[in-house]
Amino acid sequence: MRRLVVMAAIVLVTVVAAVAYVVRAHDQRAGANRGAGPARTDLASVVVVPHLVFRNTALGDGYGQVAVVPLSAPGGPRALTPASCDRVYATGGQALCLAANRGLTTTFTARMLGADWSAKADLPLSGLPSRARLSPDGSLTATTTFVYGDAYTNPGQFSTRTLVTRSTGQQLADLETFRFTVGDRTIKAVDRNFWGVTFADNDTFYATGASGGKTWLVRGSLSAHTLTALREDVECPSLSPDGGRVAFKKHGGHAPGAWRLAVYDLRTGEETVLAETRSVDDQAEWLDNATILYGLSRTGATGAATSDIWAVPADGSGTPQVFVPDAWSPAVVRP
Repeated sequence: MRRLVVMAAIVLVTVVAAVAYVVRAHDQRAGANRGAGPARTDLASVVVVPHLVFRNTALGDGYGQVAVVPLSAPGGPRALTPASCDRVYATGGQALCLAANRGLTTTFTARMLGADWSAKADLPLSGLPSRARLSPDGSLTATTTFVYGDAYTNPGQFSTRTLVTRSTGQQLADLETFRFTVGDRTIKAVDRNFWGVTFADNDTFYATGASGGKTWLVRGSLSAHTLTALREDVECPSLSPDGGRVAFKKHGGHAPGAWRLAVYDLRTGEETVLAETRSVDDQAEWLDNATILYGLSRTGATGAATSDIWAVPADGSGTPQVFVPDAWSPAVVRP
């Protein structure tokens, strides 16, 4: 009975997240034609310097398009690309774009974009887009989606599916097929779920593993097809530029659907809870080895939902600050 209650809670949180995604998209689209949006600058001049790639959520012309700002002036004029994405991640010269194509029937796509921001390859995608990451050299992609129909779910409920592919479109791995170990136990339960990949290199990665109402930080190997649990209560990890820490969200003692941001030191096992006290449902991005970026939704002056990218120190000090207003899904690129 306890297992059923725990599973029901997980499913409820997942469904709420998925519904919130759809509602946010609807609200944003409804207000997308209001106003001219933030000041703009020239795209070519921004992409040659260290910059931030993100989804523009400023209501008005250009809403939903991928935008770019220099790291030296993140709150200043932004350059808009011709690409429109619901979730985006980028490395030098290319980007991974997850998008919803809304019509009588909504479909979803995953595409690799080239330096000119046009589609270069279609990638496999199995459901509602949630998370996207690229390996450091941009040759591998990881996508997480909400999907229907796994054996342990009831009609109308969701699980997750995470695929790793080459940037050319060739699927390499479905994490559902990997051997998953927690301590000396191999977890074979049907309710295994994996999401939120962050790459160390082209073989090693970190992700979230879940089963039986628990979540773990897992270290994965593409060549060995293994996932090894490192510690509990970790979701959506993001590896630091120096490779020694992961930023993540944790439930702790909070209510379902609420998380706190924290940093875990892979060498010492030390955890640092960050100064952001609001619930953050995002996969964080590292600005540098000292600062964490993440998205937070808000309701704008027009009453329509939008979002901002915030920054907070990675050592638990300081206070959160808006890094880029009217923005979502940050990716730091240093050419």
